[in-house]
Amino acid sequence: MQQSKILIVLFLFIGLAISGFQCSSTELTSAKLYLQQKNYDKALESLLKEVEKNPSSDEGYYYLGVVYGEKENYDKMLEAYDKSLEISKKYAQNISDSKKYYWANLFNRGVAFYQRGINADNQDSNKVYFDKSINSFHYAIKIQPDSSDTYKNLAFVYMSDENYDEAIGPLKEIIKREHELDGYRFLGEIYYNKGMIAQAEDSIKAVGYFNQAIEVLEEGRKYHPGDSELLLVLSNSYIGANKIDIAIDAFKEGVIQEPENKYYRYNYGVLLLGSEEYEKAEEQFLKAIEIDPEYQNAIYNIAVTYVRWGTHINKEAEERGEMSSEYKEKYKAALPYLQKVIEAKEDDAAMWELLGRVYTVLDMQKEATEAFNKADQLR
Repeated sequence: MQQSKILIVLFLFIGLAISGFQCSSTELTSAKLYLQQKNYDKALESLLKEVEKNPSSDEGYYYLGVVYGEKENYDKMLEAYDKSLEISKKYAQNISDSKKYYWANLFNRGVAFYQRGINADNQDSNKVYFDKSINSFHYAIKIQPDSSDTYKNLAFVYMSDENYDEAIGPLKEIIKREHELDGYRFLGEIYYNKGMIAQAEDSIKAVGYFNQAIEVLEEGRKYHPGDSELLLVLSNSYIGANKIDIAIDAFKEGVIQEPENKYYRYNYGVLLLGSEEYEKAEEQFLKAIEIDPEYQNAIYNIAVTYVRWGTHINKEAEERGEMSSEYKEKYKAALPYLQKVIEAKEDDAAMWELLGRVYTVLDMQKEATEAFNKADQLR
């Protein structure tokens, strides 16, 4: 599954301003000295005594949060900060700055671990670094839950780790917060792939996943109507959910509204091809290629349309007990488009195999042998 770039953030946090010691308890005074000395264990010991003796010590809880932050115990840090703010807002700005600092630190740490995971030499190392990255992003979210970038990066790490179920939550957050294209794309693709996997064992469950994909992608289509990847997964999801008629109507309307939109033409053609409406599919793919002569998806699918169309004609003739060469005309029509696809994808064994089949039907045995040999070499 495709991933986008991991983002890096920078945040400068000027060191802790240790206030004067006047009017402080012995525990607070000691804690501040220990903090200056970076003796966090002793500082923690003093501060725990302070808040035990004085439960309304906003300052005590604030510095307790500071110490927990230095010790990377972020749950305790947030708990202490919350208690300080419950008592008073005196340290609100300090706490806000501290949270920004730790969020940026954890965010960048998550990015660094992710990059190490991507570049690691083996799967075990990948897993270790991805887990560390996920942990860092989780704590970054706890500290600053309103940052969309954190959810986005967390989702990308989960997908890189092929943990797609866990990616669903942060992708939903991206969509809820910013209606971002990547959120719709990846979430729709996850549901679609889950549907494809489920088809073999539970068709009802599979349709449920396809419907979830449709719901996500239709919403995404409202915000990003021209995105080709989103539209492709949407049309495939309609096919998987056995809602081809609904999808055909939707994409037909898109073509009417935007006749020069190659993506609407292409996806409408895909649906028509799935319904075995070959002539109508041909019209849409040819129009898409007219709009963009280098549109590889449309070039490939017009070739597939002709091959399937030819096979369909031949099958019908056999069922009638007739001998007909009409089907070969469709294979002949597919040939230049297949050759163009091969020019762009010379290392695709499946394409060479398909080309070899077409050459065989057209009695071009030398070319067929060369194509099949090429396919074997690439496997």
